[in-house]
Amino acid sequence: MKPHLRRHFGTKYTAKITSTGPTGRSLAAEVTPPEPLPSDARGYLLPRRDLICKATQILLSPPPSSFSDPFSDLADYLQSLSLSLTPLESSEILKALKNPSLALRFFEFCPSLSPDFRHESFTYNRLFLILSKSTNPARFDQARALLDHMLRHAVRGSISTVNILIGFFGTGRDLESCVGLVEKWHLRLNAYTYKCLLQAYLRSRDSSKAFRVYLDMIRRGYRLDIFGYNMLLDALAKDEKVDEAYKVFEDMKRRHCEPDVFTYTIMIRMTGKSGKTEESLALFQAMLAKGCTPNLIAYNTMIEALAKGQKVDKAILLFSKMVENDCQPNEFTYSVILNLLVAEGKLNKLDNIVDISKKYMNKQIYAYFVRTLSKLGHASEAHRLFCNMWNFHDKGDKEACMSMLESLCSAGKMTEAIDLLNKIHEKDITTDTIMYNTVFTALGRLKQISHIHDLYEKMKQDGPPPDIFTYNILISSFGRAGRVDIAVKIFEELENSDYKPDVVSYNSLINCLGKNGDVDEAHMRFREMQEKGLNPDVVTYSTLIECFGKTDKVEMACRLFDEMLAEECTPNLITYNILLDCLERRGRTAEAVDLYAKLKQQGLTPDSITYAVLERLQSGGHGKLRFRRQNPITGWVVSPLR
Repeated sequence: MKPHLRRHFGTKYTAKITSTGPTGRSLAAEVTPPEPLPSDARGYLLPRRDLICKATQILLSPPPSSFSDPFSDLADYLQSLSLSLTPLESSEILKALKNPSLALRFFEFCPSLSPDFRHESFTYNRLFLILSKSTNPARFDQARALLDHMLRHAVRGSISTVNILIGFFGTGRDLESCVGLVEKWHLRLNAYTYKCLLQAYLRSRDSSKAFRVYLDMIRRGYRLDIFGYNMLLDALAKDEKVDEAYKVFEDMKRRHCEPDVFTYTIMIRMTGKSGKTEESLALFQAMLAKGCTPNLIAYNTMIEALAKGQKVDKAILLFSKMVENDCQPNEFTYSVILNLLVAEGKLNKLDNIVDISKKYMNKQIYAYFVRTLSKLGHASEAHRLFCNMWNFHDKGDKEACMSMLESLCSAGKMTEAIDLLNKIHEKDITTDTIMYNTVFTALGRLKQISHIHDLYEKMKQDGPPPDIFTYNILISSFGRAGRVDIAVKIFEELENSDYKPDVVSYNSLINCLGKNGDVDEAHMRFREMQEKGLNPDVVTYSTLIECFGKTDKVEMACRLFDEMLAEECTPNLITYNILLDCLERRGRTAEAVDLYAKLKQQGLTPDSITYAVLERLQSGGHGKLRFRRQNPITGWVVSPLR
């Protein structure tokens, strides 16, 4: 045999020749068997570390070619050494295989190495642990299949198996099945099992079962750590199980587990929500007496409890202690105190709050006060605080400026709003189109045309450039004030700008022309928008129908209504009211009754204007009493007006 073809065996034996044959061609030898596998004092086989390392290396190494299979390589390696793996060694190899798919395949591969191989509980446990750390959506189904495999092969799990499964499944029927394994396998729950079970029920938001587990745990002499106690207390408090929470709190102290700041915070929140302000205060004092230093959450929780109890002075006192102890308030702190002052009508104490926390007052806090006070309708207080922010900070806050601008506009304080808009650049804030549009809208509502004109000229000169919303607001505002010439001019500027008129632009212009007597021009603009591919909406039709009605062009109004239906533009109640009034005033009772039937058929609910017209129809009178109703879309009066 050539040397390079000689086979090298992985296992070596030591032998002693005891006899030879007469011809010398045969001999007898005594072979010394290999040493038995090492075992511990109890007789359990110890894992062979070198074998584990080699097997792991084979499985995790990249295959040399696409035809290679690491499991075949491992089988060949073990066969060449006449070796097999023990369950304990398989478990150690599984420990190194982080990939669930690879681990499952190795688990299924092991029994093929030897007919005597049988997985034991620790190999199952190892695989359950690997699946529990996986993010694969199929991991739960894989774990259920593995548990079924374990039960079919009559492998008795340990309490560790139950602990792993409880932590893995955590909820629903799977959790109950895991608990059932304790009895099936005749196991006894240990402290860690109780902790896992308690946490599982808490994650399931089932505080009742969690509390029962806690009681059973205490009866058996086990106890929770501070983390477990706080989790249970928090769940009971959120579910308003006050008596149970107090029992756990007292047990905790009796069992020498000192409550910490989180424990007290949970109890203060619970009693505060129940309106038991004095109990909250007592708990807060007990926390201080125990040497616990309140954190931001503890202070906020206690202040919130005082606010619920309407204790303004005590809340301010605690706030001052909070600042004195260098605990910086956050937005929630200020929101609780601000809402308390507003609710109790004591906004005059807000200056005290600002003064107490002056070392923490920054433009963000000022901005919050301005926004909140503006939303709550306290424009004067918001403006005063805004002025403080303006005077004490070189740079402004754009969001606060926008809130202040909206607040001033809502309150009709246009001089202050325009002044703010003109000075806002002094605080390194660039004015934008939204700010101008906010002011234009308020000026248009108040019909302050001269201010609109001046501000618009300034906008064109200094920027920012107007957008489509600016043009639409201006057309509507000038039209509302009866300045048709300027409205038309603005519309023409829009046509020559980077923007093009939209449906709202035409609606505003048609409304302006029609309400100021130029119905024919309004009708021409209506046709123009259709020619440009814009589809008139319910506001367009309603506005023009009203214009025709007011000029006694009933036929045109009815024709336009029919066109509206043909174009599948659904009339609203305002449209029906306008046309009903038009028909009633012209004495066309039968058509008005038919129109009312259509209104009901469409599923609309008549309002006071509808009934007023119907009453006139029934009485046969054509009185001059009319009701005004503001259109929620355009803001124009589109109800029947003579």
